This record gives sequence, C-alpha cells and structure tokens, in this order.
Amino acid sequence: MLKKKWLALLVIASFFASFISSKASAEAVYQAEKFPFKEMQVQVMPEFDYPEDWESRDIPSLLVGQYGTITNKSGQDYDGKIEIPVPAMEKGFEAYLVAEFPEENKPEVQRPYDVDKEKGILTWKPAKAIKNNETYKFVIEYYTKSIDVNDKKSFTYQMVNNAEIEQLDVVFYAPMEAKEIKLEPKTENNTKNEYGEELYYYQYKNVKAGENLKYSFSYKKDGTESTMEAINKKQPPNDENHSGVTATDQVNKGGTDNSKRPIIGVGGASIIGIALIIAGLFVFLGLKGSSRTSGTKALGTKHKPQPKQQPNTKRVNNKSDNSEEKKELRKKLLTGKIDQEMYEEEMKKLI
Repeated sequence: MLKKKWLALLVIASFFASFISSKASAEAVYQAEKFPFKEMQVQVMPEFDYPEDWESRDIPSLLVGQYGTITNKSGQDYDGKIEIPVPAMEKGFEAYLVAEFPEENKPEVQRPYDVDKEKGILTWKPAKAIKNNETYKFVIEYYTKSIDVNDKKSFTYQMVNNAEIEQLDVVFYAPMEAKEIKLEPKTENNTKNEYGEELYYYQYKNVKAGENLKYSFSYKKDGTESTMEAINKKQPPNDENHSGVTATDQVNKGGTDNSKRPIIGVGGASIIGIALIIAGLFVFLGLKGSSRTSGTKALGTKHKPQPKQQPNTKRVNNKSDNSEEKKELRKKLLTGKIDQEMYEEEMKKLI
C-alpha cells in the first residue's frame, strides 16, 4: 500500500515537472509583437565594401546594416532567442555580423547566430536574459548580390518588420563617384559628406508591424572601386570637427545643441561595422531637410539619423591575417580613433 502511494506521488511529481518544463519552454518562444522596437536604423550601402571571399568585382556588393533597440513587453524576463527578418533568399545573401551592446558606452560583443533561409529569419541568443520592461540593443550586417548591372546599376530594398517601431531611420549611401542617382520614393532629405559621398535618408515615427516600406535605387558608376577603398586613399579632413576621438566629441566641438541630438542617445551603441565609422559620422554632422511619411507621421527636422558612437572597427572575418589588421589600423586612423604616432607604432608590430 505504501509503495502504491509513493508511486502515485512520483507520477504526480513527474506530471507537474513536465508541465512546468513545458510552460518554461513555451515562454522562451520569441513573439515579435511582445518585443517592439524603441528605435531602429537601417543603413543601405551599395558598393561600400567587399568581404575577402567575394566572388568577383564584376558583381557589386550590397551591404545592409541595421541596429535596433527592442523593449521586452512580454510581462516576464526573457531568456530565449531573438528573431529578426532578413532577405535570406536573395541572391548571394551572407550574414556577416551579429552583436549586442551589453553595457552603455561600450563596444559591441559578437554573438553566434543561425539563419533560417526558408523562413527568412536570423536568430541568436543574448548572453543574458532580457528583463521585463528593459531594453536590448543589437546590430546585424549582411551582404547580398542583388544589384542588377545594365546601363545603370539598380536594386530594390524592402523594409520587413514583424514588430512596431517607435522611431525608424532608413539611410542610403550612394557609392563614391556615382552619377545619375535616382531613389524612389523621392526624398528631399539628402546631403554630401566631406569626401563627396551622397547620403539620402527617411525618418518615420510609429511604424506598424508588417508595414510595407519599399525603395528602389539606381545609379551609374565606372570601375569597381568600393567607397571604403576610395576613402582610404584620402586624408581625413583637417578641421576641428574631425579631431575628436568619438562622434560625440566631434559634435560637441561643432557646437550642436541638445535639440538636434540624434534619436538614439550616447548609449545607443557603436558604429555598424566599417560603414558607420566613416559615413555615419557625416550623417550626424550633415543631414538636413524635412521628414517624410509613408503611412506614418514623420519626425520633425530636429531629429537626425543616428550615427553610432564610441566607434569599434572590429568586424566578423574568418581570415584575420596581417593585411586585415593593417586595414583596421588604417580605418582607426581615418576616424580619429588613434593618432598618426600610434598608427605607425602598431604598423611596425605587424611587419
């Protein structure tokens, strides 16, 4: 009789353990609507840079970087994976970087990730659980070979979001030396950085989940030199706006008032890969013009697209030889991360 009681208790305990385990597992399923974006910025950069293993320079690269800040509105701490939609079925799709920003004003920390091509989802698990009602900052980068080459080079970019976005910036970087640039829908929000690169941007507020934001971009460009290669050949502008160590330093020296600070504050994170180190800085310093709506109310012109602060030039790269390290040092020099003396000293170590 006693054995039967113990057996019954064991069965009941097993049932509750299974129930609790199942409940915990269900709670770890990512539900995009419960993780709305506080901010998101998308950077679309044709022929900006090429990975080492790129098939051919006759095939232009399209680099897309996006960073976001999501808020956990699930009602409890979340210890599962993050899911972000990506165009995984596009020609030549290659995820290149996934990283998080665990601390304010600190560089990103890379995370292992997976891509489900059929679902068009990029997933990774944060290093720590996201507490209820707290935010989580991340950055992803990917390349595609989706630029068509005819008389003009052209591509389309579609913004896919499975969650609401409170504030959204979409920024297009025209390749260096590009001509006859055409972007649809049209925007009057554009500027030219001090290296001569054209930048165009859109700003939105309260973008609904699943809202269709689609753009077409075309241009003419001779040769296969990337924007990064063109910039590397030039010396950084020698003025007070480029003498600071970080974007924040440079803006402060330039006298920008608080009303014109970017949407995401100093704690927003660091620059997306190489792109924002050079180009994003000029977005912060130079963007002007009115905002645009696309089924949403646009932000006022006092808001600027956010270049990432506290630059960090570390990129995901499977081939970390000396040549790559030398390139990274050059990029740090260009952005004011290191001075000429430190650059030469570090270069000697790599020879």
